[in-house]
Amino acid sequence: MNTSHKVLVASLLSLFGSVALAAPDYSQLGKSLTAMGAQQSGNQDGSIPAYTGGLTTVPAGFDKYSFVRPDPFANEKPLFSIDQKNVSQYADKLTAGTVALIKRYPSFRIDIYPTHRTATSPQWVLDNTIKNAGKATLEADGTSVAGVHASIPFPIPQNGNEAMWNLLMRYNGDTMDFRNFKAFNVNSSGQMSMSTQGRFLVESEYYNPAKADSSFLQRTRLDYTGPARRAGEVAMVLEPAMYTKTERRAFQYLPGQRRVKLAPDLAYDTPNTSTSGMSTMDDVGLFNGKQDRFDFKLVGKKEVYVPYNDYRLVYADNPQAIFTPNHINPDYVRWELHRVWVVEATLKPGARHIYKKREFYLDEDSWAPLAVDQYDARDSLWRVGFNYPTQSYDASTFSSFTAGHYDLIGGNYYIHLWPGTPGLRIASEHQPDNYWSPDSMAGSGIR
Repeated sequence: MNTSHKVLVASLLSLFGSVALAAPDYSQLGKSLTAMGAQQSGNQDGSIPAYTGGLTTVPAGFDKYSFVRPDPFANEKPLFSIDQKNVSQYADKLTAGTVALIKRYPSFRIDIYPTHRTATSPQWVLDNTIKNAGKATLEADGTSVAGVHASIPFPIPQNGNEAMWNLLMRYNGDTMDFRNFKAFNVNSSGQMSMSTQGRFLVESEYYNPAKADSSFLQRTRLDYTGPARRAGEVAMVLEPAMYTKTERRAFQYLPGQRRVKLAPDLAYDTPNTSTSGMSTMDDVGLFNGKQDRFDFKLVGKKEVYVPYNDYRLVYADNPQAIFTPNHINPDYVRWELHRVWVVEATLKPGARHIYKKREFYLDEDSWAPLAVDQYDARDSLWRVGFNYPTQSYDASTFSSFTAGHYDLIGGNYYIHLWPGTPGLRIASEHQPDNYWSPDSMAGSGIR
């Protein structure tokens, strides 16, 4: 275990290790707690403000047909920056991965801006969460959830599995349509390449009132248009919420084979070809899939500097300016102080995964994962992941699918983006069921 990791774990245990969680008082949702279970008030020194409902005002200049969202905080300046000169001063409010990146790369810094608690969801999601509080139950050793629909299942979590289900079942919009989805890799010598291009569609069954009896959480599909060697490929995953009723289903269409095949390997620690193997399949979104290979421990809450309100990065139209050797250009990343839930995942005895331990940092206002530190079998910090979220103020949706990882051993990194126009389209309509069939993949993927 490296020094920075020991410091983080020790500080967390000193804060939370001996504190038992009180029985949930759901009557406080919408009062001292937000509907999502976040603390309504700010912190003691005011660096984290009180929650006032999130960002719902659409700024001037927004073209609803471009889906490129102007930065409502574009005129703000950093309060201060953290780099190698002062990292020890702020280490108690940084993830181990952030500290490691600062110490490794002299050019890596984080610019700290005023905190804005912009995250919110549609009112019906908030109302459902309050109404359904206490109804959700964990089944099958925490790998399945039942008894709830169209709401955050555990707004006052009592264990790590509940917190991770909040992550997986958070509201991302009925349908998210990334028409210009791309993944970029930067190797250790600073050379940038595009590893994925295409249309990425994510459709929620869990938040679809017409699918209230469905055991599936969401359906995702990626139709590749590039790079040239991958054009025509299609990948589709049907993700369950109730593994007790159905298992995850994954399909793949490869033009060279001219057929659709089941793809059960599109899960767990299988290398993700969309990032040229720089991440695992369950690294997508910082975490996805079944919770059966790790023990998840809810450590507690902590104030941490994390990427937040990153409109400048998410909607940038010039990747060449974003990606610099070793790390993303610090000028493009906005960091703020937020309260996060810390969840520690430890590989179960006898289970197989390339990560021995993972530490997740979940936003208290949205349940989106904001950062993850991942350790190899030698207890060395290996891959450091960040989400770069923005509030889609026109759709009352906290969008958190711009994400990437740094490989501290290989010295490379990647990130998912949808640069330029069109940006992220969030819609209420759903594709017909036959769109999510293997036959549909074969029809659209042929080149």
